[in-house]
Amino acid sequence: MKIITWNVNGIRAVERKGDLQEFVEREVAEFFLFQEIKGQRDQFGAYLTEHADYDQYYHSAHKKGYAGTAIWVRKDFMKDCSDVSFHTHIEDAPNMDEGRISQLTFTRKKKVYSIFSVYFPNGGKSDQAWKEKLVFYDKVHAHMSKLREDGHIVIMGGDVNVAHTEIDIARAKSNDGKVGFHPKERAWVDRLIDDYWIDVWRVRNEDVTDVYSWWDMVTKSRDRNVGWRIDYFFLDKKYDKNVVGVQYLHDQYGSDHCPLSLELKD
Repeated sequence: MKIITWNVNGIRAVERKGDLQEFVEREVAEFFLFQEIKGQRDQFGAYLTEHADYDQYYHSAHKKGYAGTAIWVRKDFMKDCSDVSFHTHIEDAPNMDEGRISQLTFTRKKKVYSIFSVYFPNGGKSDQAWKEKLVFYDKVHAHMSKLREDGHIVIMGGDVNVAHTEIDIARAKSNDGKVGFHPKERAWVDRLIDDYWIDVWRVRNEDVTDVYSWWDMVTKSRDRNVGWRIDYFFLDKKYDKNVVGVQYLHDQYGSDHCPLSLELKD
């Protein structure tokens, strides 16, 4: 099972440039998790809605051209699955009108999976937005844990909008305490890990530095690799043994983020 998460920063723009088509054809993943799709289904052409190889699920923001998430799943893979359902809501979580949650739940080989594409809020627009971001974090954590208690294998991928530790950001000192590298956000990741969820890439790359997933396009910081690692896969620690590989796909352009690929034994 190969799952790739990518904040595309506008799925129509990536498609228009041809980057999306080349990426999907090359990677041949079972799942693509997209964030910041910035559009609604009726604005998308046939490639984004009637793909020959993928079922395409979208959760768009009410506001056109903003946020939104998606899950694409390979049709051949789903032939062996049952009880498939798509969910777009977490109880009492803020910003649900912004399309920030896509959840695909299904049964395969008598195991129940819930796979998430999540676009966490930035939180920097206002004091209210900051408070809502912190609530959003806690509600996502609670939802994941409830599904785990119910016997689901939970895989959460997406743009988490926080660099966890100093080695996850190129300019830690100058960004300390700012949104995206604030102690309260970083503490949420700590709580997640304490609750036996793993940051899949970091578990395998404990001391690796200079690996990032987002760069500021205005300052062309990707050319100098001055970035932030804010895109993650989180998985129940008990399934760590099922991980075959995980890597950031730094050669993929088309967005201000790069994709992250996860391979699991079924």
